[in-house]
Amino acid sequence: MSDLDPKLLEALVCPQTRTPLRYDREKQELVSVAARLAYPVRDGVAILIADEARELSADE
Repeated sequence: MSDLDPKLLEALVCPQTRTPLRYDREKQELVSVAARLAYPVRDGVAILIADEARELSADE
């Protein structure tokens, strides 16, 4: 599994809410708690497109 550059992660925000994102290494996703969305990370590249994100379930 590839990791995101920590400096890049500090700069990334949710495109919808402009709030910080949390990196879930296991699921390879960037999670926006405020928007209740998880954006995929593919081959080390964050896909910050709402249509590509999945909605978080109630227990996430």
